Amino acid sequence: MPKVKTHSRAKKTFTVTGSGAIKRPKAFKSHLLTKKSNKRKRSLRGSSLVSDANINLVKRMLVLR
Repeated sequence: MPKVKTHSRAKKTFTVTGSGAIKRPKAFKSHLLTKKSNKRKRSLRGSSLVSDANINLVKRMLVLR
């Protein structure tokens, strides 16, 4: 049986917490920042958890079972 490889971008992007939840960075903070308000950019700083709809996809990319 061949080995299953981890998705290279996923291992740099997502982190697994101690309780097993998966953290992700917020989107829309990379470019075109002059038109976005300071309040909006401030709220995009932190991280959030992967939603239930996408959790299986991310686990498959990270080869978690």
